[in-house]
Amino acid sequence: MGAGRTEQSPERGGEVGGGPDGPVRPAARGEGPVTVLFALGANIGVGLLKLAAGLITGSTAMLSEAAHSVGDSVTEVLLLTAHRRALQPADRRHPFGYGKEGYFWALFAAIGIFASGAMFSLYEGVRTMLTGGEAEQTAPWVAYTVLVLAFCIEGASWVQAVRAVRREARDQNRTAAAYLRAPDDPSVKTVFMEDSAALIGLLLAAAGVGLHHATGSGFWDGLASALIGVLLVFVAYQLASTNKELLIGQQAHRGMVRRVHGWLSERPEVTQVVDLLTMVVGVDRVLLCARVDFADRLGAAELERTCVRFNRELRAAFPDLDEIFLEPVPRDDPEVRARVRARYGHDLDTRSSGPGEGRPE
Repeated sequence: MGAGRTEQSPERGGEVGGGPDGPVRPAARGEGPVTVLFALGANIGVGLLKLAAGLITGSTAMLSEAAHSVGDSVTEVLLLTAHRRALQPADRRHPFGYGKEGYFWALFAAIGIFASGAMFSLYEGVRTMLTGGEAEQTAPWVAYTVLVLAFCIEGASWVQAVRAVRREARDQNRTAAAYLRAPDDPSVKTVFMEDSAALIGLLLAAAGVGLHHATGSGFWDGLASALIGVLLVFVAYQLASTNKELLIGQQAHRGMVRRVHGWLSERPEVTQVVDLLTMVVGVDRVLLCARVDFADRLGAAELERTCVRFNRELRAAFPDLDEIFLEPVPRDDPEVRARVRARYGHDLDTRSSGPGEGRPE
């Protein structure tokens, strides 16, 4: 079929249907904010307890943990801002909406973890280790009590985050590990990693306080603080990398790409799916561009009706598809084949390689 024509349906999906692998969920954008609010409440309460314990006992590790909680609270405020900004409707200046602005603010949240928590913890830890830190620890039982309370509160927030990760992964027919590697909602991953780091940080702080109490040397307190800083640097890097990929233009998750490719390939009007491009443009929002070789028997009017029908049916089967572009092209067009090769390599056998003419995975 001749190339050069692009069809886009004016309809915006909302129907719930089923793909080749069973039902696909409708867009559900409330998981992240609930998880973030739960974590924000926990961090504010825990942060105040840690700060009081740090000031009473003089523990560097406890003060580092207080900075950790402050950084997490600021991060959660930024994530809530990200969610609100991302929900703005599309307009003339931003025709694909503001979904990616959420990733911009989430990137700032990752930078906040690094700047407010990691740097303070590293500085205080190294300073304490270099100066010897032989000062007597005051009322260590206060630190132990706060650490136990903080672990219970942070543990409850962590359980909520784990449940959110599992629900999101299950809704997308993915494992939890696969979802965390490439989420479309970074707020859920951010809270999960924050809470995981918080629990590890509390264990490190407990070890530092305990060794300081047992040996009388503040070196261990400083070492615990420095290790908390290193932990936060790792978390900040992981979250910044996730948001960087989403801002650049990350492909939809592999399972969805495969199912969309399979759906198109099974249509009797389709001879071959020549190329399939997807990009995450927001939480539960995916842009799809498919270059398709339609059957030669279709006339121009029938081809237009087929494209409109495909748009409608794809939205019903895959509610996360936000915008759909279908471009009729001949499968042997050298220019198209060269672009596909440049993107995916030399394997153009769609039957063996999965989505598209190559391997967009």
